[in-house]
Amino acid sequence: MLISRPASKSPLTPLWQRGELFEIYTKSPPFSKGDKGGFLLGSTLIKLHRARAFLTFLVIILSVGCGGGTRVSHRSQPAPQQKPLARLGYSIQVGAFANLDNAVRLSKVLERRGLDAYYFVHKTGLYKVRFGNFPTKRAARKKAEAVRAAGIIDAYYLVSPNEYAVVKQKKRGGRSYLRNEIVGTARRFIGVPYRWGGSSRQEGFDCSGLTMVVYQLNGLNLPRSSKEQYRVGTVIRRSQLSQGDLVFFATSGGRRVSHVGIYVGKGRFIHAPGRGKRIRTELLTKRYFKTRYVGARTFLN
Repeated sequence: MLISRPASKSPLTPLWQRGELFEIYTKSPPFSKGDKGGFLLGSTLIKLHRARAFLTFLVIILSVGCGGGTRVSHRSQPAPQQKPLARLGYSIQVGAFANLDNAVRLSKVLERRGLDAYYFVHKTGLYKVRFGNFPTKRAARKKAEAVRAAGIIDAYYLVSPNEYAVVKQKKRGGRSYLRNEIVGTARRFIGVPYRWGGSSRQEGFDCSGLTMVVYQLNGLNLPRSSKEQYRVGTVIRRSQLSQGDLVFFATSGGRRVSHVGIYVGKGRFIHAPGRGKRIRTELLTKRYFKTRYVGARTFLN
């Protein structure tokens, strides 16, 4: 049962809960499979020669975007991926929040401790948090106990690699099963607010963060930025798109990749569109995206 009450001042209360309303999450929740804008122009930069200052400014501006950017050349496309994405090991899952703010807050506390944490929408509609990628169950449990001893989390659940769709696909229809699971996971994020690069107080996901989390929830360790995702994927033509593939766009002008979405079939894709907007479905044939489309990548061959 989820309830809200004033946080206790007891030193035993988890740090992220102190002084605020918080949710008590169930001890046995239903578990299943389961970038940065801006620049600093300081006095040192101002003293630089005009040409040098302008060049620096230009380089920074061109790097701004969802997960950074990489310039696309018609003469030199990225080489096809030589090996599949690495699979995730054991992860630690905590929480079952009805309020997204609580999941965001916990994720940030974990990130400040150097833990690779993210929150997501569970199929129950609740928000949960996962962190870490451990080679063994023992290593995952050791870290979870250390974080709990620090008063940051309470109950936790260890997610086994066998729970991921990438492992289950062998018994459930192969790649078509995995692709359907990726699309199903992405659909659960529709309506969640967008967040710029993870540094804004606005809760939600930026474009490459969304694609990364969706893939990780299905057991595939997709890189964080759209630039990296574009570089490691296998090149495919638009006519070859299948569910779960990634589509890339140059939304900042030119041919520099600055946006990414997950193809869900019938010419549609799911993405985090921009600040102040929510994750939603769009058509590739829409003029805005059609004129900014730069390519597609697959990781599911």
